[in-house]
Amino acid sequence: MKVREATDTDFPALAEVQGAVWPDHATTAETLAHEDADLRRHPIGAHLWRVVAEDSAGRVVGSGSLMQWPGMFHPDRYHAEVLVRPEDRGRGAGRVLAAALEAHLRECGAREVLATSREDCPEGLAFLSRRGFGEHMRYFASALTLATFDPARWAGAERLPEGLRLRSLADLVAEVGEEAAWRAYFDVYRAVRADVPRAGEATPLDFGHFRTRAEDERFWPEGVLFAVTEDGEVAALTELYADATDPTRLQTGLTGTRQEWRRRGVGLALKLAALRLARERGAQSVWTDNASSNAPMLGLNGRLGFVRQPAWVELRRGRVEEGTL
Repeated sequence: MKVREATDTDFPALAEVQGAVWPDHATTAETLAHEDADLRRHPIGAHLWRVVAEDSAGRVVGSGSLMQWPGMFHPDRYHAEVLVRPEDRGRGAGRVLAAALEAHLRECGAREVLATSREDCPEGLAFLSRRGFGEHMRYFASALTLATFDPARWAGAERLPEGLRLRSLADLVAEVGEEAAWRAYFDVYRAVRADVPRAGEATPLDFGHFRTRAEDERFWPEGVLFAVTEDGEVAALTELYADATDPTRLQTGLTGTRQEWRRRGVGLALKLAALRLARERGAQSVWTDNASSNAPMLGLNGRLGFVRQPAWVELRRGRVEEGTL
């Protein structure tokens, strides 16, 4: 096996490897290229490094990456990933990729590394455990098959409380202009994301970079739904995005409600509006992700009929508060 640094020409192979390892979370070369470019231009200066493993025929059989997530940034915290095609496992690709990442982490002076596998992938969990990683958090992907969802069961629940009106981002842009609409979107997103469980402290958002999400081909302005007050403040939001590879599937982004509007059915009303919109678009399923500690949202999704998939297990080695790895 030969390990080399990845180039822009490797994006198709990187997407193929990810699809082979996680078929229900496949991606495209274009999506990966966009995500990498978006990370590199973030004003926080996050680190990104990708490598590939090739066999003797020059075929990419695996990939490795180290990156820093801007939303939970610390200069000494990194997120690592090693993926090897199932048919090519047992030939040393994972070992050489991990060795390359370890060497790069030492060069960077990393003090904390996070990595993720899934509970139905015991070999992946064992691979990380042998390298000193221990479980830290779990996340559930949950899927709702729209053909089995009965909106009549929720008659009346889609109605927002008095004083709120349903608007999409596209609606809000038409009403108040693009700049004001995006500012309102940014403000509510920033407010509700503070309660999202994560492995470290949330990093403050940058409005200029927040606006670049509109450049993602998966972004759907009509699928970003708000509950708007009479004064024009956004009290709650939920987001639907197109899937990178499956046109019949939609992904849920952030769903949340400002503190002063909670426990009044606002989140449920927005989720129901989003499911209605998904049906109108012709989607067959809607997916969402929630931390295992986010009991309120997991409970809401369960009531709506979302079925939990095998949990993603986030593992950690080291802590930014401690010495180097």
